Amino acid sequence: MAPVILFPAIDLKDGLAVRLEQGDMARATVFNRDPAAQAAEFETLGFRYLHLVDLDGAFAGKPVNAAAVERILETVSIPVQLGGGIRDLKTVEAWLGKGVTRVILGTAAVRDPDFVKAAAKAHPGRIVVGLDARDGRVAVEGWAETSDIAAVDIARRFEDAGVAAIIYTDIARDGLLKGLNLDATVALAEAVNLPVIASGGLASLADIEALLTPRAKRLQGAITGRALYDGRLDAREALALVAGR
Repeated sequence: MAPVILFPAIDLKDGLAVRLEQGDMARATVFNRDPAAQAAEFETLGFRYLHLVDLDGAFAGKPVNAAAVERILETVSIPVQLGGGIRDLKTVEAWLGKGVTRVILGTAAVRDPDFVKAAAKAHPGRIVVGLDARDGRVAVEGWAETSDIAAVDIARRFEDAGVAAIIYTDIARDGLLKGLNLDATVALAEAVNLPVIASGGLASLADIEALLTPRAKRLQGAITGRALYDGRLDAREALALVAGR
């Protein structure tokens, strides 16, 4: 069985590392004014993959925090996956060329699935589909709009496209430390033949323990943000728990 991956999240707004509550840009807490230093700290703690989101880019539909992302790429040696404002193949290839390991496509998965499939075909294993859902329905444009399409229906579009994984975020829990919505995430993982990553609400070691149970065996891992930043989740304890599964 492949080891579970814990992805520490660095969300970028105005060049700073922040965390939002339920995706609301007006409810942002700044946790580090130097995102590259934050990334280096995560690497030192022993994390083996970083999750980056250009929040401004997600709303603008194009990269906005490129300078901050590039500094992070220059600072760390562990793989990085990046989402936010990536809506065309030129931007995908630009980021891959700069050292991003996996590019996350969210809004494009709803608006332009043919582009996502083309990107996955051109770069197999390096495209991740991000599905951010309210009550199982996918939200787009930086979560500003909710579509009428179920997350599982979008995920199924890409089963044979060569994507690396699906990230499933429960917006209602994101940044609120309510615990992962493991029921919905596991249900999605069981409905498709793609690795699924849980996101939104991870609050404590109990969530990590739940990830290691047999029912969650199809999950590739989980993204953790606020719990790490405010000390509710001890990074070393979490990583030791995963390593000792």
